[in-house]
Amino acid sequence: MVHTFFTFSVACILSISLAFGQSADSLIYAEGNIINATTKEPVTARITYQSLPYGNKMGTLNNNRYSFPLFDNEKYALIVEAPGYTTAKYLIDPAEANGNKVLKDIELTTGTPASASKHSVGHVMRLDNVIFQVGRSKISEDSYSELDVVVKMMKENATMVIQLEGHTDYLGDAKENMKLSKARVEAVKEYLVSKNINKSRVKTKAFGGTQPLSRDDTPEAHRLNRRVELRILEN
Repeated sequence: MVHTFFTFSVACILSISLAFGQSADSLIYAEGNIINATTKEPVTARITYQSLPYGNKMGTLNNNRYSFPLFDNEKYALIVEAPGYTTAKYLIDPAEANGNKVLKDIELTTGTPASASKHSVGHVMRLDNVIFQVGRSKISEDSYSELDVVVKMMKENATMVIQLEGHTDYLGDAKENMKLSKARVEAVKEYLVSKNINKSRVKTKAFGGTQPLSRDDTPEAHRLNRRVELRILEN
């Protein structure tokens, strides 16, 4: 199985390389580990990368390490997010490569990125680690840790009112996408209410696929478009 996956991955990279007019031998890769700055232990995080300045090449990973090619020797923006940690943002520059690799471990510092003191009324947070079953509104258990950060934020700020905003990709039937995005934010609201958050403090709004972050027709871009965002209405 491992051999099959490795063969498939190599084939994909070769195909993408040819599509961008670049041979696999000339590719530079960005690689590194995601670790706790204090304990040095691995941290599983959502890793988003995109080429600069236009972001026409992008991808997302959920892992404690990353590896991706820097096509056309372009610089890339790297954003690393994990529940309970401060978001880390880096610039990956192929000019810093040693051989064909830019090696950069990312150290995350503990913090409360959802802290009310850092988010004023109108601020929007992307709940990147809220995961649903494909085509359904059932929340994965892997999402609970991030949702518990939201619960903690709201319990520490008793007057806070939020709005959960659901987005799908723009593929498929628009009405079904709208229906799915509504069901998903309602599922998130239900989880918060189950943790003793008053339902009157959690509003919901569905957008379907009407507000994509990217129009690129790639699996990575479609994953990026499928998201739940939290907007602070009162604080």
